[in-house]
Amino acid sequence: MSGILQSAFQNLRSFGNPTSTVEYLVIAGGGAGGGHYAGGGGAGGYKTATGFSVSSGSPITVTVGAGGAFVSADRGGVGGNSVFSSITSNGGGGGGARGTTPAGGNGGSGGGGGGDTGGTGGTGISGQGFKGADSSDNGGSSQGGGGGGASAAATTPNGANGLASSISGSSVTYAGGGGGGSRDASAGSGGTGGGGAGQTAAAGDGTAGTANTGGGGGGASTSGSGNGGNGGSGIVIIRYSDTFSAASATTGSPTITVAGGYRVYTWTSSGSITF
Repeated sequence: MSGILQSAFQNLRSFGNPTSTVEYLVIAGGGAGGGHYAGGGGAGGYKTATGFSVSSGSPITVTVGAGGAFVSADRGGVGGNSVFSSITSNGGGGGGARGTTPAGGNGGSGGGGGGDTGGTGGTGISGQGFKGADSSDNGGSSQGGGGGGASAAATTPNGANGLASSISGSSVTYAGGGGGGSRDASAGSGGTGGGGAGQTAAAGDGTAGTANTGGGGGGASTSGSGNGGNGGSGIVIIRYSDTFSAASATTGSPTITVAGGYRVYTWTSSGSITF
């Protein structure tokens, strides 16, 4: 069969034939890093599965969570939840800060603790992410804890790594935790998957988590001269066999690709889809 005839046959076969199941990846917004010898932000929650049932004729909600925002010298802000239909991934917890709110925030993954040795890491949610690391005092050098990621709990001061997914058609790692800030010692690195690096006193500001990865923001070094990095925004991706018809309607301007036997819809802003 020629390429033109094969394409025409494929279009006829898929016309008016909506899918009943999809594969999804739902990544929430990462938490922000704290300010003042601070913990890194926790990664946004990570949920993925195949065979999720969808019905045709009614819009299905898609929400893309925003990254958490730096809050003065206090604990970083929590990331926003991301949603596809009945699936919700929780935003990452913010990194703790010395002297104000040293404990890391709870979330999809927990934020790292802040301050000398008093900051405990926030908890993650089973099936979405892991705990943030506690802060430490390494020979008089305060180190904020790293934020938890999608693949593991963090270890001070580095952010934990995220997990790779090939749902988009290529392997991309999402949901890395932010690195902790430090007074004197080396600051924490961000976890793979968009986690921002923490900073030492010389550098000041923590690095923001990467947009549309759910990466946590890096912790700041001091309250007077450094800001915690904001968390990275989330992302929602679904795909299904291209033998089924395209969606009848979408909102939120998703990127739509057809390759490798799949129709893939990627949202970086909130919207909907109707099959």
